[in-house]
Amino acid sequence: MTTKVSDHILARLREWGVDCVFGYPGDGINGLLAAWGRAENEPRFIQSRHEEMSAFEAVGYAKFSGRVAVCVATSGPGAIHLLNGLYDAKLDHVPVVAVVGQTNRSAMGGSYQQEIDLHTLFKDVASEFVETVNVPEQLPNVLDRAIRTASTRRCPTAVIVPADVQELDYSPPTHAFKMVPSSLGCEHFAPQPDDAALHRAAEILNAGEKVAMLVGQGAADGAEEVERVAETLGAGVAKALLGKDVLSDELPYVTGAIGLLGTRPSYELMRDCDTLLTIGSSFPYTQFLPEFDQARGVQIDIDPHMVGMRYPYEVNLVGDTRATLTRLLPLLRRKKNRAWQKQITANTERWRGVMTRRAEQSADPINPEFVAWSLDPLLPDDAIIASDSGSVANWYARHLHLRGSMRASLSGTLATMGSGVPYAIGAKFAHPDRPAIALVGDGAMQMNGMAELITASKYRDLWSDPRLVIAVWNNQDLNQVTWELRAMGGSPQFVPSQSIPDVSYAAFAESLGLLGIRVEKPHGVLDAWQKALRADRPAVVEFLTDPSVPPIPPHATWDQMESTAKAVLKGDVEREAVVRQGFKAKVQEFLPGARKRAHAHHGHPRRKELHRSSSR
Repeated sequence: MTTKVSDHILARLREWGVDCVFGYPGDGINGLLAAWGRAENEPRFIQSRHEEMSAFEAVGYAKFSGRVAVCVATSGPGAIHLLNGLYDAKLDHVPVVAVVGQTNRSAMGGSYQQEIDLHTLFKDVASEFVETVNVPEQLPNVLDRAIRTASTRRCPTAVIVPADVQELDYSPPTHAFKMVPSSLGCEHFAPQPDDAALHRAAEILNAGEKVAMLVGQGAADGAEEVERVAETLGAGVAKALLGKDVLSDELPYVTGAIGLLGTRPSYELMRDCDTLLTIGSSFPYTQFLPEFDQARGVQIDIDPHMVGMRYPYEVNLVGDTRATLTRLLPLLRRKKNRAWQKQITANTERWRGVMTRRAEQSADPINPEFVAWSLDPLLPDDAIIASDSGSVANWYARHLHLRGSMRASLSGTLATMGSGVPYAIGAKFAHPDRPAIALVGDGAMQMNGMAELITASKYRDLWSDPRLVIAVWNNQDLNQVTWELRAMGGSPQFVPSQSIPDVSYAAFAESLGLLGIRVEKPHGVLDAWQKALRADRPAVVEFLTDPSVPPIPPHATWDQMESTAKAVLKGDVEREAVVRQGFKAKVQEFLPGARKRAHAHHGHPRRKELHRSSSR
């Protein structure tokens, strides 16, 4: 049987080790769909409910597998729908290849149906590589370069294949002029800085007495070396949100997340340090880093395009984290004075006590912090956690303490709504033997999460571990923006834009054959988490939470709280509850006995037992 271009594309994907492709059908890719039929669905076609979800699922797959992910869409509207997910991949440096259909070549330039200038459409999001296959001989090179570029430069790429080209007989490039042959594979490479730069960096780090480290997702491949550096330098370690799973939160000197969604000890770490070592992070919020004349700085990043930003570093080391730190460690002197690290540990213990007391505060009907705090000890050690954007990201950042082989991520740089559920679905295809948990606000759930429950129901039998838990914070408010209006804009809640309907997410899940649980009172929170984590099918748990509980930034002062309260009192419909909950949350930082309570919480036997009982 003659091999078509579409057959060859799928065969080449299989040769690259691609086991699934996330997509949605359309006549612009009919040739590929027919080839999938001839190939007996290898690689497996994963049908989402919307092309944006296909792209998000590919991002989740790539983030949690470390491999290149592939998504596919038809011409015109299908291609347009991919953009948000592909931009998420671009901004978070995730390898995703988009294979996109186009109208027939003969119709190009004729204002034909679904004819879009795809090169212009993709030239920014896939700026590293976007190409159209006009003749069969361009393959396999175009596809190989797209995959290789996505992998090595950690970015999205795009391959456009007109519908008529998909149907052509495949003929490979020949040994001739203006033909471009190709080959499979790309061996791992680990760029490293030169010796002189390493010695300059070591001099700065050895001279520091109060070393702070900031790690991002780029540090993940050298987590053991990062830990050894922190212990050698007596440093504290803050984590950018994309680096939340780089180091275990059980390490006493790990202060947690940094920034508006971060922790008080991370803020204090940067405020008081005299030396900053940043590894694998381009955390953008300079105001949360040390004052420019306060600390000397060293940065390590594999991408020369990303170094030298955010802070006036004295030395910028371009290199792979593990390879660079392996050579840097012998040059570092172990610091004898551990007072700085002890203070960091004490601050972190105290903060955990603060967060426990905030979670324990009463609310109407359920404190949203209590929901995340209750999940923390129940997390299986191999859980994969995806958080959506919005106020839920605050509770994810502050209340979940990662340990074991847990993985976690969110849309870090684009901060788009609606990525949580498709991320978790992508994670289940990357690791079908591990439990996945999506933490989602009701706004994001209504935006697209509900539709993707259909996808979860469709494919659940493919996962050897059936647990996919989708938790919805149901407060009938687009809560993060509401709080931004109050705290940053000095404006009360604008109800017409912020209020959303109360939907029974649990009932919708039940209608699809999934487990649905609706929790309306605090006493039901723990039991709901336990049921969902023991379920034999995907589960949706919705918690009716109080929108008046504030996501207070770690650096918030009483003056700033007073300013927010004044804005609220101008006419906010929830003004009394907002002021009451804000005061209750902030005052927990100033109560006596915090350190003692934090220690008790950290080793509470009941919480340890809950953790054991929920693990499989």
